[in-house]
Amino acid sequence: MSSTPPSVEHTPDHGVFRAALRREKLAARVALDPAAHAALSAALERHLSALLRPLAPQTLAFCAPVRGEFDARPLASRLIGLGWHAAMPVVTAVDAPMHFHAWTPASVMGTDRYGIPIPADGAAVIPDIVLLPLLAFDAQGFRLGYGGGYFDRTLAAMAPRPQAIGVGFELGRVADIRPQAHDVRLDAIVTEAGLLRLA
Repeated sequence: MSSTPPSVEHTPDHGVFRAALRREKLAARVALDPAAHAALSAALERHLSALLRPLAPQTLAFCAPVRGEFDARPLASRLIGLGWHAAMPVVTAVDAPMHFHAWTPASVMGTDRYGIPIPADGAAVIPDIVLLPLLAFDAQGFRLGYGGGYFDRTLAAMAPRPQAIGVGFELGRVADIRPQAHDVRLDAIVTEAGLLRLA
């Protein structure tokens, strides 16, 4: 994995920059018409499937899709059929690491404090691989999410750390997201254009 540190030369306006970038990239994603979104998602899923299917069965964590995110549920369902297990992250306390609860296509779903669907009664599990949704990302392997820092806190607290794979669309690619000291670098990024392996 590259040892390049997060950006240190940026001026204190990085918070303004990142907030504006979040708004811009979220607007671009939700503006995709359904046919374009479906085509991009299908291409992304092909690349992600090619990465995961050759692996021995493991536990894959992913988020229920919101705000135009890639929907990993069909792929997770197929992997379950091959002997994998699946889970979703659950926010149990503000500003604390998330927990992961088991998920299957038959899971009863509820919602968390942010309105994100989560398994209502899944057992706690430890994932081997975590798919992280991307609003924006750069070639150094840093991602921009919604700003809560939950994935960064969660991955930093896990030992051993699961493999972290960003999933999103090329419209989120930027030269530099201006990562901060707490940002966790991804191991790989998958978009409709293919796989960027960073380890």
